Amino acid sequence: MLKNEIKTHLEQVILPFWKKLIDEENGGYYGFMDYDLKVDKKAVKGCILNSRILWFFSNACLVLKDESALYYAKHAYTFLKEKCIDQENNGVFWSMTYDGKPEDDTKHTYNQAFAIYALASYYDASGDEEALRLAMDLFEMVEERCRDDVGYLEAFNRRFEPVPNEKLSENNVIAEKTMNTLLHVFEAYTELYRVSKEEHVKDRIMWMMDSFADKVYNPKKHRQEVFFDKDMNSLIDLHSYGHDIETAWLIDRGVEVIGEKKYEDKMYPITKDLTAEIYHHAFNGHALPCEKEEEKTAESYVWWVQAETVVGFLNGFEKDKSKREYLAGAINTWEYIKEYIWDHREGGEWYSEADGRNRPVKKPVVEPWKCPYHNGRMCFEVIKRNIQEKE
Repeated sequence: MLKNEIKTHLEQVILPFWKKLIDEENGGYYGFMDYDLKVDKKAVKGCILNSRILWFFSNACLVLKDESALYYAKHAYTFLKEKCIDQENNGVFWSMTYDGKPEDDTKHTYNQAFAIYALASYYDASGDEEALRLAMDLFEMVEERCRDDVGYLEAFNRRFEPVPNEKLSENNVIAEKTMNTLLHVFEAYTELYRVSKEEHVKDRIMWMMDSFADKVYNPKKHRQEVFFDKDMNSLIDLHSYGHDIETAWLIDRGVEVIGEKKYEDKMYPITKDLTAEIYHHAFNGHALPCEKEEEKTAESYVWWVQAETVVGFLNGFEKDKSKREYLAGAINTWEYIKEYIWDHREGGEWYSEADGRNRPVKKPVVEPWKCPYHNGRMCFEVIKRNIQEKE
């Protein structure tokens, strides 16, 4: 039931919603739709949004065997290649004007990661060798310019000179390194290694696993730390529930892709611990709050966190079939999504979040961070995993 429902939801709700946002005149996809479902055709086009759309349509082609999705993926690819990548200094800009000029020329490592992620998937779907070459070029650039001996750096100007990391810092801190950027570089490199089998990429994946295990994971608090100084010292008492459940399954995926027993032994106990902590101490039986800072839990349910909860709990059940409560948790979260996060208005997709009383929060439904990546990926993962609910 779960797989069939979610496949139908993908095909009848998410895919049509994003297809209609294609900008045939100026390239890429429209960058903003307000809560009332009105598109601003001259809004800024976030490069992260465009990369995620490229990733989404590439995987729609791969998972659904839907060749028509390649048209939409190629459209995003062309905009990324011709507009978002700095032809002079390399690297992907933060955002473009509606007609494809640099609007914010910040080069952020997080942004480079999503371009690599998308290009690798597009190569897999299309067979276009140019896309793989661009992904490898960005990988080499990140390794040369965006990290030190301790970890991945964050924000740079157009010429790759460091600037304050305001874009990936929250909760009243400015972090020099973040778990979030590390996670998505890891995710991007996992996909790049899957399609390329380049040993240098694999080496970096293993290095990042060591970083997660030794510097990011806090075994006493059963969580990841979130914001760090330059030496990876934690800056804040914050439990990011959404990122923890997302990390649990993404690290498991990375372990599977590289196929090294050493990292199964090192990482699986950590990902099992993160999943158990989320289930027993954060999940309320039907939805997952985004975070807890010190002793205050966020009183809202964000769209992407619910999508990652479905996948994370399914992954936990796959790893240990005795944990049927995880399977139930995934199903219950999907029921919550259907009731409160899915926007049932004509032409709608998902609301950005629901408040503590399960009412939609009147935020934009498309903006630089609101995209088909998390909910689309949830659908792809459920379809690919094909878990039997009665097993």
